[in-house]
Amino acid sequence: MKIPKRIQPLVENGLVDEVVGRLMSGKEADVFVVRSGSEIRCAKVYKEANKRGFKQAVLYQEGRKVRNSRRARAMEKGSKFGRKQQEETWQTAEVDALFRLAAAGVRVPQPYDCLDGVLLMELITDANGEVAPRLGDVTMSTEEAIADHALVMQYIVRMLHVGLIHGDLSEFNVLVDEHGPVIIDLPQAVDAAGNNNAESMLTRDVNNMRRYYGQFAPELLNTLYAKEIWDLYEEGTLLADSKLTGQFEENLQDVDLGEIVDVIEAAHLEEQERQERLREAEEPD
Repeated sequence: MKIPKRIQPLVENGLVDEVVGRLMSGKEADVFVVRSGSEIRCAKVYKEANKRGFKQAVLYQEGRKVRNSRRARAMEKGSKFGRKQQEETWQTAEVDALFRLAAAGVRVPQPYDCLDGVLLMELITDANGEVAPRLGDVTMSTEEAIADHALVMQYIVRMLHVGLIHGDLSEFNVLVDEHGPVIIDLPQAVDAAGNNNAESMLTRDVNNMRRYYGQFAPELLNTLYAKEIWDLYEEGTLLADSKLTGQFEENLQDVDLGEIVDVIEAAHLEEQERQERLREAEEPD
C-alpha cells in the first residue's frame, strides 16, 4: 500500500517500515495497520479539528492542565498559535491517558510514540492473530456478560482513581481479545476533578456498559454502579480495587431537577450518536 502522507514522517524516523492497509476510518481519526520491524502495530492518524466529527469537544477539555502558562494563555485567546497548541494537547491527551491507565491496571493498547499527529500503538488481536472485534460485534453467554461487565466496572473505577473518565465509552470503544475487554479511544479523556460535567460523563459511560451487557444478562439493567462509584469518589473512599455491589440508596431530599434534565439530555444525545455509529458501521467500506 502507498504510504499516506501523514505517516511518512514515521517512516523517515524509522518507526514504521510498511503500511499494510487501512483498518478503519472514523470521525476523529483514520487507523492503519503498519509493520515496525518484526511487529505488526497500528497507526492512528488524528484528523484536523475542522475535519473531526467529535461533538462538543470543549466540554471534554475543561479542566485539563497545561503546564506552560504561555501555551495556556494562547489557547484561551484562540489565536493561531493557541489553536495549534490546542490541537497538540488533544492529540497527546490520548498518549498520556494510555500510559496512566496501563500503570493503573486498566487494559488499554500499549502506546509506542506520537509524532506529528500520528499515534503508533499496539494492535489488539484475537487468538488467531486477526484484528480483535469491537464489543458491539460480539455475542456472549449470561455468565460471560456478567464477568466482563464486572471487569469493565473495575476498569472504570481504576480510571477514576487516577483522575480520569473515558467520556465516550460504549460498545464501539471496547475491543475484545482472548483475555477479555480492552478500552480504546481516549483523546477526549476527562479530568474528573476539574470538569463540571465529570459526573454526567461517568454516568453515561457506566450506563452504556450496563445497557450493552444487559442484553445478555438482564439482571444488570437494575444495577446502579454509576451512583455507587461516584458516591465513593466524592466521599474520598474510592480505591483502585473497591468492591462494588451495584446497589445504591439515593437521598431524594436533595434532588437537583436541573441535573436530572442535563442527564436526560446527555442520554438523548448519546443515543443519537449511537444510532449514527450503528448506521456507519453497517455501511460497506
